[in-house]
Amino acid sequence: MGLAMSYLRLPPSLEGRRDPDGIAQLVFGRPDWRRRHPADRIADVGGAWQALHYLITGDPWDGRPPEGDVVCGGRLLTEDGTGELGMDVIYLPPERVRPVAELLAEVPFGMLAERFDAAAMAAAGVQDADRMDADACERVLRPAYERLTRLFGAAAADGQAVYKTMAPHAR
Repeated sequence: MGLAMSYLRLPPSLEGRRDPDGIAQLVFGRPDWRRRHPADRIADVGGAWQALHYLITGDPWDGRPPEGDVVCGGRLLTEDGTGELGMDVIYLPPERVRPVAELLAEVPFGMLAERFDAAAMAAAGVQDADRMDADACERVLRPAYERLTRLFGAAAADGQAVYKTMAPHAR
């Protein structure tokens, strides 16, 4: 079993709450949170999150902002959140969303695709890289990157924060 990642863009204030922890509890404490938000506010990248991070930063875990903020950056709001919410939640504030949006808009996926090497990624411990074929870059990673580009662009334009969730999923 691996981890799947989803992104949700939200305003900095929700139902009178301004603190990211309270907003996370309010939103992700409901099992139907996905259905409660318009589809254009959510981007699912599934198990491709770590491969995307690797393509963007060249490392399976590390990376300086804004590159590292696309996937791994932000403030962990849950400590082993799988106990309470069924997932971990990472918060990226609006002031860190804008540089990510600019980066994604400026860096075409073709540049990142040059870094795609499933064997090297698997050796680095990237989740599911050992199961990626030569077509995975175009079939899985490009569409995920494009979804993130749209989500971060819209969040930056609206002055929103991005909440990232990580939850177990069957491979």
